[in-house]
Amino acid sequence: MQKLVDGIHRFQTGSFSQDQKLFETLAEGQNPLALFITCSDSRIDPNLLTQTKPGELFVQRTAGNVVPAYGSLLGGEACTIEYAVAALKIKDIIICGHSHCGAMAGLLSPEAIEKLPAVKAYLEHAEATRRIVEENYNHVDDPNRRLMLAVQENVLVQLENLKTHPSVAAALGRGELNVHGWVYKFETGEVFAYESEEHQYVPLNNDTSGASDAYRRSLPPI
Repeated sequence: MQKLVDGIHRFQTGSFSQDQKLFETLAEGQNPLALFITCSDSRIDPNLLTQTKPGELFVQRTAGNVVPAYGSLLGGEACTIEYAVAALKIKDIIICGHSHCGAMAGLLSPEAIEKLPAVKAYLEHAEATRRIVEENYNHVDDPNRRLMLAVQENVLVQLENLKTHPSVAAALGRGELNVHGWVYKFETGEVFAYESEEHQYVPLNNDTSGASDAYRRSLPPI
């Protein structure tokens, strides 16, 4: 805890002082560039990863970057998405999975989360991911490879869930919103974006849009 308190003091005397004008302008409102949906995992820092400043990224974090389909759970996830799209008029939504995801590991091995009933219940919103891996990748024996496949597939499953939200569906229909699927390997710093035309994840670079409209895919190793 002391590390956190010390960090606040360093922020107030360092970062805040250096960018005080920026923080003062934030009091007037926010106009974020994108909604960034990712896992609760402490090893992911969306602002560090995207090199964005306060006010530039609207962030939603859930176990396994799960986005419950609209109507199945009208909680904080639905509220955040609706506010981002309908009130803040965000133009891009990114769902970002990551390597070594504990939620996906639990999804593939339910016995590991048997004593975590809330986690187990929440991961039911990723049941399609489990079925895809179980039925379409039963030839893959390497547990690490199966886990990464689950991470990749889950991003696409959650993108489909995202599109069931009325605000998202309406904005997509008007051509005012783009959705993107990313996978981040925190041990290498690499980010891969799903390309619907290629039906696969490719390294994210300045020429990669990462727009994900297709559900059909053929995933290569990451």
